[in-house]
Amino acid sequence: MAAKVTASLVRQLNHGRSFCEILFFVPNTVSFDPRLGMWFFGGKRRYDDGSGSIVITHSDLSATKAADLSRELRKARQLNWEPPAILVDVAPEDQYWGKGAIVEPVTFTLHDDGKLAIECDLTSHEYFDEDDEFFPLVERLIGPLLQRTNSRLLSVASDGGRPSAPYYYRVKFSVVTWGRNLHDLYQVGQGVKAIFDASVTGELTRETAADLVAGGRADLLQGLPEGPWLDVKSQHYDLTTDRGKISLAEAVSRFANAEEGGIVIVGMDTKRVAGGEVIRSIKPVPIIGTTIRRYRQAIESRLFPFPFGLEITAVEINPHEGLIIVSIPRQEEELKPFLVHGAIVGGRTEALTSASSVEAAKTRFRLLPSKFTVR
Repeated sequence: MAAKVTASLVRQLNHGRSFCEILFFVPNTVSFDPRLGMWFFGGKRRYDDGSGSIVITHSDLSATKAADLSRELRKARQLNWEPPAILVDVAPEDQYWGKGAIVEPVTFTLHDDGKLAIECDLTSHEYFDEDDEFFPLVERLIGPLLQRTNSRLLSVASDGGRPSAPYYYRVKFSVVTWGRNLHDLYQVGQGVKAIFDASVTGELTRETAADLVAGGRADLLQGLPEGPWLDVKSQHYDLTTDRGKISLAEAVSRFANAEEGGIVIVGMDTKRVAGGEVIRSIKPVPIIGTTIRRYRQAIESRLFPFPFGLEITAVEINPHEGLIIVSIPRQEEELKPFLVHGAIVGGRTEALTSASSVEAAKTRFRLLPSKFTVR
């Protein structure tokens, strides 16, 4: 009897289970039964897609430990039963059926080294002759995200069979499984795809960056530099003072007078690196019912004309705190220049913009087509 228990213990340890998991009978969240050739996630059987890959549901992601999947895939490999990939069905649980399922572009697989990896399908309208040419572009674009999530880019490959756009590429990267479930890793894959889709040229735009933040993925901006269209601030502008109102107006006017507009994000801090500042982390700021109105009133009182199409959005991260996004679209040349009423000189605020300049701007604004006067 003791020999059987010892043999069972050795088998489980060899398959990657920890001694504590075995001792306290922690159940597997995923299991592969080699006798039947079947896969079970959370006790539910999951089927193949008709080509050998196993299809799971979105509900399986949160319930499945990444380490458990990695261990079972290694076991299946040893027995020559390894599926090509673990796919995620786009359909809800009650409509699940493996064969012929429409699946998400983020999948799980086992790398050659026996570690769990994620594959993402990407689409580009630009063609690259060599995968080696595409690799550094992808690495530069998603590098900050992979670094923050302890992931590593492994390969980039094209399908190689399309004569015209769009062109399809598959990115593969390794992940750390300890203490994570599949949903955690799936979000990394989604982040990779979101950043790439935002700009296949390797640069985010004002519109896509604002969309990512508004969509709850401000974390994807971490590691990116401030630039011609992006400015972040770790704390609220002090809108109870002229200094704070002028500072906000100056930030907005800089983008309003620029060629492509820009966004100001309040609630993120930066760190200095060679060549400038990069976004370091999210630092949510307090948000109350009057926050957006106070920002808008401060800009109206200190900047003329008011930028056409300017939007101020509050993105709640935690109860009553989050990020403020001030998005300034590209402005027509007829509206420029945008003038700030006042300036900060030597720590003091001064009314450097003359009354005549402001009045001239107002007269010019009144003569513009009516489309510019609608806020």
